[in-house]
Amino acid sequence: MMGWSVGSRAEALASLSKTFLPCPDNMTENLNHEQVSKHLVRRVPDQPGTRAAAIAMYCALLAAYAVNAADRQLFPLLAHDVRQEYGFSLANTGLLATIFTLGLAVAGLPTGYLLTRFPRKTVLMLGIAIFSTATALIVFSLRFSDMLLYLAATGIGEAMQLTVMIAIAANYFVQYRAAAIGSMNVFFGIGAFSGPVLGSMLLASYRSWRAPMVVFGLIGFLMIAVIALTVRPWFSETHRAADTRADRRGAPVLMNRNTVILTILSVIGGLVLYGFTGMYPTFLREGLHYPPKAAGLVMSFYGVGALTSIAGGWLGDRFSPRLVLSSAFFCIAGLGYLCFHGSGAIVPQIILTCAYGAIGSGTLYVNLAAYHVKAVRSSLSSRASGMFVTSLYAAAAAAGYLMGGIASHAGWAMAGEIQISLLSVIAGIFAFALRPERMSI
Repeated sequence: MMGWSVGSRAEALASLSKTFLPCPDNMTENLNHEQVSKHLVRRVPDQPGTRAAAIAMYCALLAAYAVNAADRQLFPLLAHDVRQEYGFSLANTGLLATIFTLGLAVAGLPTGYLLTRFPRKTVLMLGIAIFSTATALIVFSLRFSDMLLYLAATGIGEAMQLTVMIAIAANYFVQYRAAAIGSMNVFFGIGAFSGPVLGSMLLASYRSWRAPMVVFGLIGFLMIAVIALTVRPWFSETHRAADTRADRRGAPVLMNRNTVILTILSVIGGLVLYGFTGMYPTFLREGLHYPPKAAGLVMSFYGVGALTSIAGGWLGDRFSPRLVLSSAFFCIAGLGYLCFHGSGAIVPQIILTCAYGAIGSGTLYVNLAAYHVKAVRSSLSSRASGMFVTSLYAAAAAAGYLMGGIASHAGWAMAGEIQISLLSVIAGIFAFALRPERMSI
């Protein structure tokens, strides 16, 4: 090849272009050397496999996300034991339980930028490495400040993984974006169910909250190896475009009416969802005096509820965003009230927690993520997913601290009324301002 002339190389490139580029001969002749090279760089390395292979690779990514979800549910379960050992206040314990979301908020938009510069697979594996390392380092914390730092770092890694997952789902499964993102939440549900159960078993066996943290950190590195060996670039780096006419319905810029409204709804969603997941285990243990295994069992059913996420995504693909989001927020308002005012018996708590997971995680979370992507054209999908991550988790970072503070001064019932029920009603009303006709299909 070193002996080729510029002319012969251009001829060869043009010849190859006829093989790999589906365009007429006269169009190929009009392509200059730079244009042909650009198309070849894009097309030749990309050798798509079968749909079954793509689904198998997506399942590997989903399994890693399940580990992430299990990790996320772990600290709230252990927060009571951590509080006893270190003497933290209820508000500070709540802050620790949800501070990982600050890392998510900080890293969301930068990750969207990184995805325009580096392969998605690389960014995703780096994210898993960061949150797994930080999870293991928590056991070496000496005081509130360094534990806060490690927990926030787990969110940075999670933001990288989550943003990549949304981008892959939105770009490969173009016609079923919300359902594909819903499948992520199914595996979140699997992790959210298994995390508290496995965590409570490890806690009972080793009688130390540190053992579960170390075990879950090591599992994360195992998943990095699985992804490195199984996921191929033709799947992870795909940039499929939606139908042109449908795609044009999305906004050509990130700052548009629907995205602004969805960002506000995501902020409220962060306070509502993570106020519950961050502090409800503490309410069960300190308000209702549940033992660790019973609290872990109840919270695991939040994950069972999240298993409905594909159905929740299907609703988002089929019905109006106004109807789906407003209905979900109104349901959460009612469930939040019942959780903190209803019976303290374990069966009603399991039912309510499962329903909260189905509506909150399975429908609300899934469709907020999907509608952020649908609100813009496909070329902005990575940045839109970064906007979702940042807006939802910026609020979620303060959700535990806020709810713990309200509970300390006014009781758990008032905390549920204000942070979950009242805010959800406001969001449900606000969702009617969306314009579905300006979203891509």
